[in-house]
Amino acid sequence: MKNIISNMLTFFLSLRTAIWLLLGLILMLFFGAVIMPSREEFSTINSNPLFGWLKDNPLSATWWLWGSIILLSLLTANTLLCSVESLLKKRQHRKWLLIISPQIIHIGFLFILLAHFLSSAGSFKSNAVAYEGSAFLLPNNLTVKVNDINININPSGYISDWAVNIEYFSGSEKIKEDSLSPNSPSFYKGLGIYLKDIQPYPLKAVLLEVSKEPGAAWALVGGILFMLGTITLLILKIKRESY
Repeated sequence: MKNIISNMLTFFLSLRTAIWLLLGLILMLFFGAVIMPSREEFSTINSNPLFGWLKDNPLSATWWLWGSIILLSLLTANTLLCSVESLLKKRQHRKWLLIISPQIIHIGFLFILLAHFLSSAGSFKSNAVAYEGSAFLLPNNLTVKVNDINININPSGYISDWAVNIEYFSGSEKIKEDSLSPNSPSFYKGLGIYLKDIQPYPLKAVLLEVSKEPGAAWALVGGILFMLGTITLLILKIKRESY
């Protein structure tokens, strides 16, 4: 048993393992780029949670995605274990910030992978056409009512700005008011409502996208850590080379 654990640790702590996993992932993605244009199944991949979509479609079309997920999982384990080993070995190092910066980048990368996994497992996306005074039901059984659709048209006849006022209801109880604009969605209880398009004539109407991205917060944390680690590493290396 000890030999098995030792061999597994040796495998996952190897830089060669990381290189082979990356090469395998590139190969899988290359196969995917060849397969996707010729298969109709992929027309719905962006409108469904990834794992639900994979379960509903044949292995003959999705094998390269399953392979990519397995390789990414192994690469995640490799990155995590290598980062822990590096920190343990160099924890007494004088220039500890210089040592930890690459590990912060790795941790950010792992958070981004976690975000993709969570979104692949539990995301939701749907579109709804709404008019002034109309309402629609959200997946969490809340009702959204569209009150006002405000459209500004410039002298040339083009739409210059638009906004939509909405209300959230639980049964007959109003629980929140909010406003939507092209770059300002509305969020409530894990769901986001985005303003995708608008129609001024003959009746004012909007195309709304309702989505749930459980990995969004993790992706933000991962992106911040990745950026901080990269900036810190660059500053310290430039500072060291200037002496």
